[in-house]
Amino acid sequence: AGAFRTEGMFISLQEPSLYTVKAILILDNDGDRLFAKYYDDTYPSVKEQKAFEKNIFNKTHRTDSEIALLEGLTVVYKSSIDLYFYVIGSSYENELMLMAVLNCLFDSLSQMLRKNVEKRALLENMEGLFLAVDEIVDGGVILESDPQQVVHRVALRGEDVPLTEQTVSQVLQSAKEQIKWSLLR
Repeated sequence: AGAFRTEGMFISLQEPSLYTVKAILILDNDGDRLFAKYYDDTYPSVKEQKAFEKNIFNKTHRTDSEIALLEGLTVVYKSSIDLYFYVIGSSYENELMLMAVLNCLFDSLSQMLRKNVEKRALLENMEGLFLAVDEIVDGGVILESDPQQVVHRVALRGEDVPLTEQTVSQVLQSAKEQIKWSLLR
């Protein structure tokens, strides 16, 4: 990073980085974690993460604003019924980029949950939430900001049932089919 002096002020320039998102959080209306994904080691332990989440919730749950600076981090947030959505970046991060991630996440979930963005519906569709977050941000790098694309990709990935989630009878049936076809050749 470069630095220079102008008329008594010291200005430090940050190197541009693709790693814009430090964390994505979803808390319930008591400030308890429903979902949390941290992309760096700003808060390395679960204890530190939970303390940060309580602090962020206490500072934001009664306000109507959409952005806060807290513990040296930029926090953009939105609430819906009994959920609080947070996207966290460093203090020098562009708030509009973070807000694009927040809006994409919220709009994707809104479509996936048929506009019923509340705690019970979210808990029943946690797999969709995990897939959506993975489509939007990977390792702190923003991959997608179009909710239509996210919902489409989540639907495609949902169709690919991994072997570990197939029932034993499905695996046996598949094996029987393969054996039958190999014998008929």
